[in-house]
Amino acid sequence: MKRRAAWGLSVFFLLIAVLAPSAPRASDHADPLNLTDPNANITGLFIFPKDDQYVLIFNVRRALTAPKPYELSAYEYVVSIDLTTPVTFDSAEDRARYGGTIPVPDKLHPDVSIKVKLNDDTSLKSIDYTGLKNTDRIRTFTGVRDDPFIFPRFFKRNVISMVMSIPKNAFPDGQQDFILWGTTYVNGKVSDRVGRSVRSQLPRFPILNLFEPKDQVEKLTKAKDFLDKTYNYLDGNKEWWSQAIGGLLQFTFQLRKYDLAPDVMIFTTRFPPVYPNGRQLADDVNAIQCTTGDCLLQDLSFAEGGWPRAVVNDKPFLTEFPYLAEPFPDSPERVRTSSIWTYLLPVLIVFSVLIWGLVEIIWRGIRWLWRRIAAKFFARPVAA
Repeated sequence: MKRRAAWGLSVFFLLIAVLAPSAPRASDHADPLNLTDPNANITGLFIFPKDDQYVLIFNVRRALTAPKPYELSAYEYVVSIDLTTPVTFDSAEDRARYGGTIPVPDKLHPDVSIKVKLNDDTSLKSIDYTGLKNTDRIRTFTGVRDDPFIFPRFFKRNVISMVMSIPKNAFPDGQQDFILWGTTYVNGKVSDRVGRSVRSQLPRFPILNLFEPKDQVEKLTKAKDFLDKTYNYLDGNKEWWSQAIGGLLQFTFQLRKYDLAPDVMIFTTRFPPVYPNGRQLADDVNAIQCTTGDCLLQDLSFAEGGWPRAVVNDKPFLTEFPYLAEPFPDSPERVRTSSIWTYLLPVLIVFSVLIWGLVEIIWRGIRWLWRRIAAKFFARPVAA
């Protein structure tokens, strides 16, 4: 019974964390949190070298199967690239997890900005480059393509892709290090952000969308301190249910010591271009990331896809531009028609009635007790 009760409490608090309203949350593909604006949802950021070019891919709109057109007029998709904030590569741990170390994350800024707007048929409406040379030589593609994410939930699904093949001489001569992140703006307001792939899909990072990369380490540090104190308090109590809630917090939401890094993608020409040094289309990011401590999506890929786990995309990639596989045919999108409120509302009503009854009983008891006390100690003698 205790184990069942602990499980119930854990589910209850997890639902509170997931369903509670908040500011925009990080999404990036398989986000277990809320996703109320599919067209704003970023599903992947890629950069890798190809001959004398750098290929940059920015994908949005997960699990797409519906046919065109889509309502895209309110959206602006932006890739920011920092070329001057220092990156070091002395830490093997940071190289394995993030591709490098950013010693002064509060200095992060965009030296290059690529701003894309799409028509409702996903054709290119406009693209603006800031901080690049030879922009007339940049080759672009926009449209619906197969989702390249190696994850069973998104097999046979499409995304909206923006692909740019940028000549290396568009950047400063000798440029080796690149720091990238992507942002979706809806009517000028930030809706979604992405940096290193997989990271913002983890449920312990709901605050990454709230702040610019330069501010994220400071905010993550404060959040970690609060969550550590909360966990220590819950786990330090003798009650089993307090320890159970602490365990749920630790496993799902507590920040790790290696989390205190900005959510950006590091790419350098100093090392081979394999995730997390940039990202190529064929990189099995879930398996790679699991080797450094985050295995949630790796576990889910087994749970949803079975054995043996899929380690390649569900369609072969193209060898030529735009490199992404052709899209799957249109099909009806899944429509969720049931609502949890159908079950929660009766429970809430019954709970409210019980609370009201309990308050009424307590109030009547207090009034009765007060009358007895008043009658005994404060009643005036009756005149003869």
